[in-house]
Amino acid sequence: MSTKVLLVDDDELIRMTLTGVLEQSGFAVTCATNVVEALKRITSEPYDVLLSDLHVPDAGDGLTIVSAMRHANPSAVTLLLSVFPRMEAAAQAILLQADEILVKSADVTSLVDIIKQRIATGPIRNREIMSVGTILDRTTEATIAEWYERAEMSKLLMSVPMTCDRRCAHLPQVFQDLVSRLHSSKPLGSREPLSAAAALHGLNRRRLGYTAAMLVEESRLLQVCIFHCLHKNLANIDFSIVLIGVMTIADEVDSQLGQAMASFVADSLPGALPALA
Repeated sequence: MSTKVLLVDDDELIRMTLTGVLEQSGFAVTCATNVVEALKRITSEPYDVLLSDLHVPDAGDGLTIVSAMRHANPSAVTLLLSVFPRMEAAAQAILLQADEILVKSADVTSLVDIIKQRIATGPIRNREIMSVGTILDRTTEATIAEWYERAEMSKLLMSVPMTCDRRCAHLPQVFQDLVSRLHSSKPLGSREPLSAAAALHGLNRRRLGYTAAMLVEESRLLQVCIFHCLHKNLANIDFSIVLIGVMTIADEVDSQLGQAMASFVADSLPGALPALA
């Protein structure tokens, strides 16, 4: 049985050229011109190889297609075509998703050889692809530990001494709320219910001597640590939904900061209730 290749490119000349070369080499080629068409192909039948332009037509569309192929057929070899494959920062991230980046102008004979080599060895990484919420859930303790290390390096935060347990006491609930939000089907921008934990955090931090700037700094460090965690787990992230995940995290963290700040300010007003235990 012929090796089945899904070729995705919005350039008709490239599709015709590569299809002819691949078919002459014994491959069975199916073409798609955009993400929607490629996703339909991927979900309708299995393929041995994905060969996709990185931009079809929008920047990074190829990563969405690669991610979909990883889900539908983890054993498939995934290859990306790019005009500039050696841009280091981009290449590092892309290679965490695809097996190889190929120069678009590369000799077609060498392209066939590369495909055959990859088929022989299989995908270079057999990874578990996860949602942002799942990754965050599995790395909560490590991310909290990193947050505390960064907090210890902040002269602003360390100006109010407290134990590690007390300084980090609010974070497990923050992560629980984040994971719950990421796993929910609520659209981005939905008004979330008031968080009693966030309000309590703002109230207690004021009673400990925090300033508003210190609350903001805590929140900033939290986002830094969360995004650093995601960066370390790029190899396992489902790129097709990573952007909405990142935006949801930012929205939820900012929402909780706002609620903490509201109780922080309210506590300074005459007649404020005593801090909760």
